[in-house]
Amino acid sequence: MATVAGEKATAQHDIVIIGAGPGGYVAAVRGAQLGFDVAVVEREAALGGTCVRVGCIPSKALLESSFKYVEAKHDLAEHGVIVDGVRADLAAMQARRAKVVKQNTDGVEYLMKKNKITRYSGTGRLSGDRAVTVTAADGGETELVAEHVVLATGSVTSGLKGVEVDGEVVVTSTEALEFGAVPSSLVVIGAGYIGLELGSVWARLGAQVTVLEYLDRILPGMDLEIAREALRVFKQQGLRFELGARVAGVSVSGKGKKRKAIVRIEGREPIEAEKVLVAVGRRPATDGLGLEELGVALDERGRVAVDEHFRTNVPGVYAIGDLIKGPMLAHKAEEDGVALMEQLAGQASHVHYDLVPGVAYTEPEIATVGLTEEQLQNGGVAYRKGTFPFSANGRARALGHTQGKVKILADATTDRVLGVHIIGPRAGDLIAEAVAAMAFGASSEDIARTIHAHPTLAEVVKEAALAVDGRAIHI
Repeated sequence: MATVAGEKATAQHDIVIIGAGPGGYVAAVRGAQLGFDVAVVEREAALGGTCVRVGCIPSKALLESSFKYVEAKHDLAEHGVIVDGVRADLAAMQARRAKVVKQNTDGVEYLMKKNKITRYSGTGRLSGDRAVTVTAADGGETELVAEHVVLATGSVTSGLKGVEVDGEVVVTSTEALEFGAVPSSLVVIGAGYIGLELGSVWARLGAQVTVLEYLDRILPGMDLEIAREALRVFKQQGLRFELGARVAGVSVSGKGKKRKAIVRIEGREPIEAEKVLVAVGRRPATDGLGLEELGVALDERGRVAVDEHFRTNVPGVYAIGDLIKGPMLAHKAEEDGVALMEQLAGQASHVHYDLVPGVAYTEPEIATVGLTEEQLQNGGVAYRKGTFPFSANGRARALGHTQGKVKILADATTDRVLGVHIIGPRAGDLIAEAVAAMAFGASSEDIARTIHAHPTLAEVVKEAALAVDGRAIHI
């Protein structure tokens, strides 16, 4: 790996990728494996993008630490493990979070070296026909020329009208991962994956968390039956919810440690909080890429418009990941990157966009793939449904984690699996079986006839598949 700096330089590569997040660095590795001379441009010192540095990885580290704290405080006694004087050491948790992040960013850097991928430190922008200008922190510029330029800059947090983020009292997910003290009260605006995960972290550690959601439900886009069960569980855990809540604005008053926020809600009493987390979604990170100057077209939602081969309207320029249509998820971006590199190498490669799983790493976890029951109903698709609770599973009982269920939706005529939705222990791992089955066009009968080891949580998936035909065994 080489880092290029200096006042003026020029270099040429087969492929230049702007952005070293999951989409960019995975694309770079696959491109190098296929024999391309690949370079990546990244402005952050650490590689890995939002997911590795300030998103997926650090949030999961804190989720795990906070869960272990709650488990030690409330649940281990049931297992005959008596722990007295349990307390949370937030500084140690944050130090572990930082360590986990560094291990992952170091891992990405190792992959760059291993695969002989050139790294350019600085901000990249399109500057001409198949050309990229990299501006380093010292102001020096490097001109890169490549046959293929790939845009992989990911996404940034979306704002909310009337709410000004100051990074201290009113924060985004980035700052909410780095609190040096547990806030006494936290208002989370947005009941999606990010808001519920971070809300869970701070609720476990002692904050009074109130979640505000504009819709009349949590987890927009997820199967409603599963979302309703999740809401019930989260309320049991102490989180408060105000649904159908339209936030009119947030004001901050006071000085120093006495600063507080007042969240105004249309038609309701305002809420006072020590911290406010704005988690209303993300938008493509297109600023400063030179798209307008080069004439790269955007769609009606501000995403980079591409065809089925990730090509923009400008020859030689491609886009992947959060910049283009589809769910803003790291694993989707990775698949985009792999498919693009293989297509550039002349191989047949594609992404199953209907089979991108989604996971909320709360407790219990929530995972989904395929169509929801509401989508099937609205589309007039005849279907059969099978559900099975974790409370009837031997492994779940042994673990002491019996909340939730697996839900399988299958075509009423062909029995082909159309959607799988899980709330329960290790749902994020269990959903992989469903994705694999659906990728090969499996029926619920196929899953039901597949031998699952006993005792495992995966047996709940098998039983849900049996339940589609009304023949679950253990209930």
